[in-house]
Amino acid sequence: MRGIATVNNMTGMPNVLDRFDLTGRVAVVTGASSGLGAAFAVGLGQAGADLVLGARRAEKLAETRDAISDLGRKAIAVTTDVSSPTDCQALVDAAMAEFGKVDILVNNAGVSSAAPATRETPEAFERVIGINLNGSYWMAQACGRVMRPGSTIVNVSSVLALTTAGLPQAAYSASKAGVLGLTRDLAQQWAGRKGIRVNALAPGFFPSEMTDEYLPGYLESQLGRVPMGRAGEVEELTAALVFLASDASSYVNGQTLVVDGGLTIA
Repeated sequence: MRGIATVNNMTGMPNVLDRFDLTGRVAVVTGASSGLGAAFAVGLGQAGADLVLGARRAEKLAETRDAISDLGRKAIAVTTDVSSPTDCQALVDAAMAEFGKVDILVNNAGVSSAAPATRETPEAFERVIGINLNGSYWMAQACGRVMRPGSTIVNVSSVLALTTAGLPQAAYSASKAGVLGLTRDLAQQWAGRKGIRVNALAPGFFPSEMTDEYLPGYLESQLGRVPMGRAGEVEELTAALVFLASDASSYVNGQTLVVDGGLTIA
């Protein structure tokens, strides 16, 4: 009887789907010119957010901006190299000038390399770290200065922070593991003091511009490691991102949401 009474007392609770609604929120997405970043931006727009888009390729970035506009949402595009703290600050300044606030940051910008560890040059290694890890920090730092309580940061890591890929990926794996450490520390620093939640998204194998650069057949060769037996669909990953970016995850902080079809448990 106690369980029935509890359920009856909750019949007047708000609709849980409302917690996924991002209407009135402003989201900054880096690496938004194509691939997962563009899909993330569109997904956030579908959920109601206005967008501030950053990437290095201005022409492709404009295409994402136009796709957001087609949804009836506002969007601006700012050419940005996240390895530059100055560029990161300029992106946030543009967001504040246009919208007066930043509610969501999606640190998605990233590059990969596949050089054997004995032959990878310092310049190549530092480029990956500079964009994937340092860039996430510069963007979080710039947004953290202006974000209000209730804001959220989603750092896009990778399952390669947790397992191997069958390719030489030392720089990429190190950078993405670093993103997880960064996520935990910022979550601890900012949740109580600033009211900003920080979480990480760790995708498994998803078709993307980055995976297109791998050897032909590579992605298919790895699917035997995935208990679900297939690559993920972009919409599945975008839905997980919207969860972390929205009030649906309002008591989730400092966590890594792995979306990999079970790869890391196999």
